[in-house]
Amino acid sequence: MRPEAILFDEPTSALDPTMVSEVLAVIRRLAKEGMTMLIVTHEMDFARDVSNRVLYIDEGVVYEEGTPETIFDSPKNDKTRAFINRIRAFHYHIEGPYYDLYAMNAEIEAFCDRYILPKSTRLNLLLLLEELLQLMVAVLETSTLQLTIEYSERYNNLTITLQFSGTPYNPLESLTMPDDLGLRLIKQVSEDISHRWDNQVNTLTAKMKVG
Repeated sequence: MRPEAILFDEPTSALDPTMVSEVLAVIRRLAKEGMTMLIVTHEMDFARDVSNRVLYIDEGVVYEEGTPETIFDSPKNDKTRAFINRIRAFHYHIEGPYYDLYAMNAEIEAFCDRYILPKSTRLNLLLLLEELLQLMVAVLETSTLQLTIEYSERYNNLTITLQFSGTPYNPLESLTMPDDLGLRLIKQVSEDISHRWDNQVNTLTAKMKVG
């Protein structure tokens, strides 16, 4: 057989580490020999290692394509980023100051259960959210909040995002806070926290490690 191209469909799935190494060795040898290969895979490290062009396809649509460096280091599409970083997301819409905190926390607990997050992480996550939402009391009187929690299995961290529309307002710099205890707790629990305003939308983002 002297094919011009070879198609691989999940060539490393359901293999033990020894067999995976053998398959990768064959693919690398073929690549050195100039063989054109089209490989379908869910293994991100493998895809980055052996390819010179990557396409992310979902629901029959090519969402993004480019070099491995472009796709893996700075994907432009949110779906690509979520897939590459193995991001699991939780969304919750808060419509006013009288939202059901216990119902929201129960859903967050279920989200943490689904992805087996440690108990210490869950407690810190709920503490961080409680303090962030305390800063949002004035916002909730006039606007709604969109809460998003993203868990990246690749980087083993959590990103908490709160978005609300209106004029620029950074609750971390609010002069109406009774004291700085809440802010100190937020900075203690989170690795990084920031605010930005773009297209009439305020975005407050906090990051924390899992574990």
